[in-house]
Amino acid sequence: MAGIEKSPNLMQTVADLEFPGGPIPLDSAFYIDRSPAETRACAEIGKPGSLIRIKAPRKMGKSSLMLRIIHAAVDREYRTVTVDFQQADEAVFASLDKFLRWLCVNVARQLKLEPNLDEFWDEDMGSKVSCSLYFENYILEQIDSPVVLVLNEVNRVFERAKIAQEFLPLLRFWYEQARASEIWQKLRIVVIHSTEIYIALSLNQSPFNVGLPIKLSEFTAEQVQDLAHRHGFNWSDSYPIEQLMKMVGGHPYLVHLALYHLAILLQNQRSIADEPGEELGRAELAELLTAAPTQSGIYSDYLRNQSIAIQQNPELAAAFQQVLDAKNSIHLEPLMAYQLDSMGLVKLDGNNCTLSCELYRLYFQEQNLCEDNFSAVVFEELQQENERLQGLVNVDELTQIGNRRHFDSCLRAEWKHMARAGSPISLILCDIDYFKIYNDTYGHQAGDNCLRSVAQAIRRSLDRPADVASRYGGEEFAVILPQTDTAGALLVAEHIRAKIKALNIVFDPESVDCLPNSMVTISLGIASVVPGPDNDAATLVLAADEALYDSKRHGRDRLTMSTLLNFRFAAVN
Repeated sequence: MAGIEKSPNLMQTVADLEFPGGPIPLDSAFYIDRSPAETRACAEIGKPGSLIRIKAPRKMGKSSLMLRIIHAAVDREYRTVTVDFQQADEAVFASLDKFLRWLCVNVARQLKLEPNLDEFWDEDMGSKVSCSLYFENYILEQIDSPVVLVLNEVNRVFERAKIAQEFLPLLRFWYEQARASEIWQKLRIVVIHSTEIYIALSLNQSPFNVGLPIKLSEFTAEQVQDLAHRHGFNWSDSYPIEQLMKMVGGHPYLVHLALYHLAILLQNQRSIADEPGEELGRAELAELLTAAPTQSGIYSDYLRNQSIAIQQNPELAAAFQQVLDAKNSIHLEPLMAYQLDSMGLVKLDGNNCTLSCELYRLYFQEQNLCEDNFSAVVFEELQQENERLQGLVNVDELTQIGNRRHFDSCLRAEWKHMARAGSPISLILCDIDYFKIYNDTYGHQAGDNCLRSVAQAIRRSLDRPADVASRYGGEEFAVILPQTDTAGALLVAEHIRAKIKALNIVFDPESVDCLPNSMVTISLGIASVVPGPDNDAATLVLAADEALYDSKRHGRDRLTMSTLLNFRFAAVN
């Protein structure tokens, strides 16, 4: 066994390492093509009225594949809309009517259309008919090109039986309409989920027996070898791959995380020895894998998160304990089997379950998951870890300010607070001008640096702890200003605009003549209101959004104030 040989480009590769976590960027050197699944999915969206169903446990690469399907759609000059049901407030699932209206507003907003829901919504016809008419006679009628509708984390809908029993047959209806209607052929649907649906649907109503099914599987040994090579390792034989896969199987995230940390370990060794010996690579890998199932291992955060999820559901814990104790595959109640499969903890063959990998056996074998008097100390530690992880969930990884989830949560809380106090609340939406051109001209790395710089400049522009800055989506940012009226919001917005220009981020591509500035600028939309029974937070967001697009229509690098009552705009240069 010759261990890990020196790769001539290891130094350069490690310098460009990407910590695995979220979706893998389109231009990443560490993305493993999931073809034929990826090729089939990207080809399928070119077919009129197509429906693609992508299923895989969490952290198996669904979001990374989603990015590439969207990219393929954009290359075809299709319009794309992504609806992530994780972003939906709990109140959205209160009724089918509220849920479908929320969906329609999301689709219209991403397509830059006025929602105009009331023109198409008819209580007498019902929510599903109204929603279908809205798509057919408004959305698809207004858009000239095909529209790819990506529905992510649909398993959140599965958990609401009443909603699922109405919404899922509606998707099937839209798909069948495309067989006979030209306008419905413009709609291509991508459904992404991590679990099976838990409710019974008629074969003629379910969208899960039509369209193209895509099930992402684990990496093969060849794919793990490929990813190792991209991390700068030239494995001389199959032994390191076998050892790694014996511990974590071919789970993409677990494999990627191991290779990332191994590359860092070996790079640190390079500072001590110019040439790692043949045994060094093997020893470092063995040490990493020995610690893997422990609290000091590289998977500690991931494993604790899995443990928290299991402990919160006693029935799930009991089912998983059965899998741990079994020497061979065992039969579980379908709901428990599907939930464990969605967490990536087991592999399914029908309803028979086997443990996914040795990592889980080694980590959980010391715990009695069914013990009634679960250690109070352990439980407290799990709660603390859960709180820490929840904090990370609210932070945008790239810009290190609040993410969309954080924005939604803060806006709900501040709206209620201001309503009780009878105080005004203001919202500023900001959009980097011509960011796509900037990104295409200078590259994704420069684009990411630009986003980070703008985000931090916006954050530094806020003086009060109560003010909240978040990344609203893409190159768009949002600022919540509690206890702030119109005059105060205008001052803050102008301060932000000036702060961004002061960054002096050069933006002067030779190939583009129409840009009004030679540096990065932003456009802003502002809305202010005192919360009351005649308005809601969604109205505030809509007004700020309208004002933002008015700024962009009138030359950009400016701010526009909206008045909530009549939606008339006063441009402020």
